[in-house]
Amino acid sequence: MPDDGLIRRVKALACTAPLQALEDNKGSLGRVDARPYHMVELALHTIDQVAMAMDFDKGAEHAKVIEQVTHFAAVQVPEQQGHEHRVVAEWVLHKLINIGTLDRGFTWTYGRVDGEGTYSRYAFDFKLLVEHSTSDGHVYLRVTDEAINVLVGALDTDVESAQVAAEHKLEYLINRGRLEDAKLAAEQARYRTVQYGEYLRQYLDATRRDVRAVDWEQQVPTLLEDALKHIEARYRHESAILTNITEHRDGARDARKKRQAAGLVDIVRECIHRHMQLQARLQGAGALFRKEQDRQQFSGPPQRAAVDVFNQLLVPLLGLSVGAAVAPVSDFFRFGVAPVPPAVTSMGSLVGRLLTVRSESSVYAGAVPVPEVQRDGEAVRFSEEDQHIAGKLIDLAVEETRSLSALLSEARVHGPSVERLVLHDAVHAFSPALSEAMLRGDSTVLIATPAVGELDVPSLGGDELLISRVGLKAPEGEWDDDVSRDEEFDE
Repeated sequence: MPDDGLIRRVKALACTAPLQALEDNKGSLGRVDARPYHMVELALHTIDQVAMAMDFDKGAEHAKVIEQVTHFAAVQVPEQQGHEHRVVAEWVLHKLINIGTLDRGFTWTYGRVDGEGTYSRYAFDFKLLVEHSTSDGHVYLRVTDEAINVLVGALDTDVESAQVAAEHKLEYLINRGRLEDAKLAAEQARYRTVQYGEYLRQYLDATRRDVRAVDWEQQVPTLLEDALKHIEARYRHESAILTNITEHRDGARDARKKRQAAGLVDIVRECIHRHMQLQARLQGAGALFRKEQDRQQFSGPPQRAAVDVFNQLLVPLLGLSVGAAVAPVSDFFRFGVAPVPPAVTSMGSLVGRLLTVRSESSVYAGAVPVPEVQRDGEAVRFSEEDQHIAGKLIDLAVEETRSLSALLSEARVHGPSVERLVLHDAVHAFSPALSEAMLRGDSTVLIATPAVGELDVPSLGGDELLISRVGLKAPEGEWDDDVSRDEEFDE
């Protein structure tokens, strides 16, 4: 009978094969004596540094990763010189990227028994580190799902169930005081958070390339809804865990326990920060789909991919002699250059061109008309007084709630411009940019929630909104030790 569990374990071992190959082939590094280094540890440390530096838009920079791995290599073999540590770090990074191959991937052959008892062989293609270019021209490193699974010791694990299990395990270990094991569980939960964000990034990247390749009718909306529920539950759970860890840190008398608890606090806070980044991306996913749909609808038919001259022509020809390389090069340029249509296609067109009287061309093209430019009146803008009045009306106290109809009624007394400004702020408050407000260090944010009923405004229609101003927690690293934990996490 088919054994899916066996295949999962084989694939899990396949992902560790490139790391074991580093240990087996470290003697081939002729410039440096690499035998004292533990290459598997250096490879795991490299993958760890790239995973922790990733976000939705960018990844890890090559130079910074090499610098961090160089420090770790210097700790392993302190008797070696500094440039030797750097050579080893670069070699490990290049091997994990698999530089030197055409697709920069690894392949592992495994077998599978089908329902009829027939044993067949298949190829499992995977990558550990990949390079991604951004719109500004920079190239960053990102880890793949296989690399994350190497770190946590599993393959093809459901992200949601793994995250919940890791958090329950973390809470249990903290309650039992096993902080060393709790630190490992917290790091695994953090890797799962990175993997969940990577899944969403792949959907968005596929949408940017072709909106038809992603199911935005059922699959992606279900994913977005599940992800928002995931963030809500994880944020509540991790906040409770963070409170528990802080109690252990403050109540511990052993200095070692305090340091371990402080490290756990940093890891859980980073998980909360990553969840907030994921929430911001989820809220903008629908707008990105509509934008890409409009852009790709008018972009025309897809173009054929360009020929890779370096890998498809130059590299194969370097191994040939001059006589053998002439024919492929001639064929390439003959088929690569577009054909030029003849100027004369028939005898009638040839006779007509020969009998055409040549006209004397003038040196000057003629008088250049001077366009008449008219100044348009300046666009109507909101005055500073209107903005001041509107800001004063919308500047509610913390936990104060007003209906949008009441605010617009007060603003209408001061004129239509003030009413328009208040309506503008209220609409933006319906989907506030929480992550940007926290990065700026704002202590409060204006939010709007739907209410029962419709707007009581003659010139406008729609549902009623409740406008309120709520407080935000302080950014990371800026908590006051004298403030109670209940106030730190009060929203």
